[in-house]
Amino acid sequence: MTAPRLKVNWPMLSDALALGLVLLDGKGRVLHWNAWISRHAGIALADAQGHTLEEVFPEALSAPFRKALGNALRHRLPIVLSNVLHHAPLPLYARPEHRHGDQRLPQSVTITPVAQPGAGHLCLLQVTDTSTLATRERVLQLRSDRLSREAVVDGLTGIYNRKYLDDKLRAELERAQRSQIPVALVMFDVDSFKAYNDTYGHPAGDRVLVAIAHAAREQINRATDVLARYGGEEFAAVLPASDKIGAQMVAEKIRAAVEALAIPHQASSVAPCVTVSLGVACHDPRDGYPGAHELLELADRALYVAKRSGRNQVRWTISSATPLDIFPVTQR
Repeated sequence: MTAPRLKVNWPMLSDALALGLVLLDGKGRVLHWNAWISRHAGIALADAQGHTLEEVFPEALSAPFRKALGNALRHRLPIVLSNVLHHAPLPLYARPEHRHGDQRLPQSVTITPVAQPGAGHLCLLQVTDTSTLATRERVLQLRSDRLSREAVVDGLTGIYNRKYLDDKLRAELERAQRSQIPVALVMFDVDSFKAYNDTYGHPAGDRVLVAIAHAAREQINRATDVLARYGGEEFAAVLPASDKIGAQMVAEKIRAAVEALAIPHQASSVAPCVTVSLGVACHDPRDGYPGAHELLELADRALYVAKRSGRNQVRWTISSATPLDIFPVTQR
């Protein structure tokens, strides 16, 4: 039994598609395009028929598209212009008002040569709206950026976390050894912080940590310097290409900035406000290559002495063999 032959209304079917179709003759003149193209181009089919796309869209076709179309017409080469490399080759717009700012519809274009008996070689263009794909890619990129940031940033204070600090310190020590330049590490923590939490509550303690992080970050001006939350109420700063004097100055600026916040601390044995104690360790490449752990221990040792010596002050050391010294500060 022979199946009945159906008379197909191809223009009607093409108008029902949710993508653009453009049929060109061998000379690149428009034979037909569907309603999707008319809607997004703002040009009726009757106004485009018999004209090339360059005549329909003067000075609006991208150079890669013109080259690809020429190759398809002359050499019968199928070509795909993806949205990744060719964001919007045709002047198509999601909304009429987008034309004023040339906010083209993101699109991908497939150019396919077609051999039509009795009509020679034709060329079919399929245009797909990729705005949803582009939006999805932006969302995925934003999520990826956020996850990457969360991996190295402390969730409470917004500064770098311990993991990033460890990686940065190792990298800077290696670079310091290669370049024969000094590198310094500053460690500091909040004086009598447990007493503060016991008196004012942990939410208030969290706010203090955030305020201190912000105040300390404002004192670190070079792009290469890194401030991180080391853990709990303890912070650290890596200062590449910084000698003892430069590191002491930064540490003292941090100490003074925290004290200037004037956050009341009735339970403090040091001052009526929140203060920090700081330890500075400096590495001179001429003394050999220390590990990050050794430099951390030196800075922690200096911090311990600052605590034992009355708090709210800066102490420093440059190697495990040298005595600790104190950077002059006004005692409170």
